[in-house]
Amino acid sequence: MSTRHGVDVAVIGGGAAGLSAAVTLARSLRSVVVVDGGEPRNAPAAGAHNVLGREGIAPRDLLAAGRAEAARYGARLHDGRAVAARRREGAFEVDLDGGGTLRARRILLATGLVDELPDVPGVQDLWGTDVLHCPYCHGWEVRGRRIGVLGTSELSIHQALMFRQLSEHVTLFTHTMGDPDDQTWEQMAALDVQVVDGPVRMLRTDGGRLQAVVLADGHAFPVDAVAVAPRFSARTDLYEQLGGAPADHPMGSFIATGPMGRTDVEGVWAAGNAADLSAMVSVSTGAGVAAAAAINADLVAQDARAAVRDRRVAAA
Repeated sequence: MSTRHGVDVAVIGGGAAGLSAAVTLARSLRSVVVVDGGEPRNAPAAGAHNVLGREGIAPRDLLAAGRAEAARYGARLHDGRAVAARRREGAFEVDLDGGGTLRARRILLATGLVDELPDVPGVQDLWGTDVLHCPYCHGWEVRGRRIGVLGTSELSIHQALMFRQLSEHVTLFTHTMGDPDDQTWEQMAALDVQVVDGPVRMLRTDGGRLQAVVLADGHAFPVDAVAVAPRFSARTDLYEQLGGAPADHPMGSFIATGPMGRTDVEGVWAAGNAADLSAMVSVSTGAGVAAAAAINADLVAQDARAAVRDRRVAAA
């Protein structure tokens, strides 16, 4: 359907949520543009997991397939960034980094999040390979191996328990999390989780692979993988420009939504990690479909109201 506003929907972000939404919208004959900066969060990972029918697929291969599917149904793909957004004349304008402005009736923010990692040398370099955070995303791959947990908060205790399900060789490094309470000590002891006190100086590597966790006092503990608990900060710049405010979460900040991704800003939806900090690929995919269905229904209702008005004007 053509529209005097440019397109029906601007999808900002070309990850699992954004591309799934684009397919759903295009299949409903909605004009849609996906603006994608091309920096998927899971790019360092070897595979995306718990994706039914595509288990272990390389993240970029999954996105390439999603882009092809969206394009097949008529969605347009713009490689670049959305740098500003505003409401104007009953619609939205989105400025693109390469120049030009996209006009749309609705906006879906699938902008993802930024992982703010612990400031320990080696963590950033190994992120997504030997440094992990999610037992469901990468736990199978390190099952039975020597796993260290870098303690930064109470969430690290939860991580130690989760990874203990996957290996008998788990070590909790207290680092900056403070002293565990009596209950934690008892749990760790009962599960044979070694607890090492003191700050971590660095992760030692050899040939780009993790070798050991090194404490500030120089003691080194051989490990094969390290679990960390990043702070998750959703990309909310555009949402804030449109009048929204990010919500706080113990793990970071996000865009709060109601059912099917509707935000507090009229005409704006959010899906994927921007709205759900813990969403894996498959969850983000479903959230994108749900948000697209809600957006389409909203547009259907608006189009029906407009048709009634036009009919009454014509009959007057």
